Amino acid sequence: MFGDYDIVGFDEMFAAPGLIRPHYLALHERLSSLGVHELERRHRLADLMMRNQGITFTVYGREQGIERIIPFDPAPRLIPAHEWDRIESGLKQRVRALNLFLNDVYHDRKILRDGIVPYDLVLGASAFRRECVGLRVPRDVYIHVSGIDLVRDEDGTYLVLEDNGRTPSGVSYVLKNRQVMKQVFPFLFGRYNVRSIDDYAANLLETLRHIAPEDADEPTIAVLTPGVYNSAYYEHTYLARQMGVELVEGRDLFLDDGRIHMKTIRGPKRVDVLYRRIDDDFLDPLTFRSDSRLGVAGLTGAYRAGRLGLANAIGTGVADDKGVYPFTPDIIRYYLKEDPILGIVETFRPPVPSHMNHILRNLDKLVVKAVDGSGGYGMLIGPASTAAERDEFAAKIRANPRGYIAQPTLSLSRHPTFIDGKLEGRHVDLRPFVLYGEEIKVLPGGLTRVALPRGSLVVNSSQGGGTKDTWVLRGSGNEIINNRTRDDRSRDTTVSGSA
Repeated sequence: MFGDYDIVGFDEMFAAPGLIRPHYLALHERLSSLGVHELERRHRLADLMMRNQGITFTVYGREQGIERIIPFDPAPRLIPAHEWDRIESGLKQRVRALNLFLNDVYHDRKILRDGIVPYDLVLGASAFRRECVGLRVPRDVYIHVSGIDLVRDEDGTYLVLEDNGRTPSGVSYVLKNRQVMKQVFPFLFGRYNVRSIDDYAANLLETLRHIAPEDADEPTIAVLTPGVYNSAYYEHTYLARQMGVELVEGRDLFLDDGRIHMKTIRGPKRVDVLYRRIDDDFLDPLTFRSDSRLGVAGLTGAYRAGRLGLANAIGTGVADDKGVYPFTPDIIRYYLKEDPILGIVETFRPPVPSHMNHILRNLDKLVVKAVDGSGGYGMLIGPASTAAERDEFAAKIRANPRGYIAQPTLSLSRHPTFIDGKLEGRHVDLRPFVLYGEEIKVLPGGLTRVALPRGSLVVNSSQGGGTKDTWVLRGSGNEIINNRTRDDRSRDTTVSGSA
């Protein structure tokens, strides 16, 4: 199964050739004993389940078509409790600080006046919404749902790669991956005490209720989607169904008497909270893009009047602007008076002359990103680029220094992945999801994304990446293995044979 498995950089399962990390011992044993043909059979069954349930993602600009099934890998990623405790604490710290930052920049702007973050960086951000200056959002929380991308460096240290605080996607694939694993690979769970993720929809619903207008005793909540052509439409429908709320498009809603209502067969029904999966620009044609047909005319007015709760709040994009990212450690120290628990990747900013010179001299070694880009688009991966591509990006950076950042090319950790009948190392990242309602809750696990082509560092689903189930263990993993009995092993064999 593992054959000539090679270790490059930090490997999640192997500490060294032939040396398996303690919490992976049981998984390695089960995968090794399963056999190629049985793993292939179950892998095909998992893909069939994904296809039958319509678990899809849109890949733009690819010849094979627009919609495709999310590639699912059967070898789960394991995170022991002590690692997760640090991740969870770091995420809560980060989300709390980013919310304080947003509240500040739309009101007092103390952090700008104190020179911690440059004025022009914030006020010049494409996602900064002047329409929201002075606007008090419900409970003073801006980012109710966030997906924060983590990577590991060559020493295995977790680092924040980027923040996603606008309309982050991917949590439905986390939930469906777990369901598929339970159904197709139940015997792999036998030796592990894996934390449940089943309460995410209930926690999301609780978060949304928390921001309902004060006069809404039984708030009506809906998921606002751009429609069936959006890349994450499956997720919108799935989350609405799991929460037991309506899925609506802009054309289903209208403003009446200062409140948002939705059309129903029984007549208009007031809507108190929208979990919106539409970008700011398209939310309200009276306030933002006048040509938008996705949003609702007058929505911003209802929001400003406190008659509508929105998750996430309008204007959150300034906090996950990649130009702001290098300042996030200072933002945490400024508001919380704490050192960051999770570090960030070294980042170079073209507006700084010394950084600009370094970037232009080392484009073949760096990753260059547009500050408002997403989904893996608009990037230059230096080691994989051509001279023409580097020349093109050099011209873009010179013309618009504020629009780009550059970072060293990280190796990313690797994880065994089932490729062509054997397990090979592939690069992975991790996107945990954080909910901020009455309290901050982190989904135990997250979306592990896999760069499927050999050597690729691009894990985005929109660029052809795959996903894995992510298990957060209640212990370190090895104590569960050591305490197993022969009866446990016998039961696993029985389940495996009958699954």
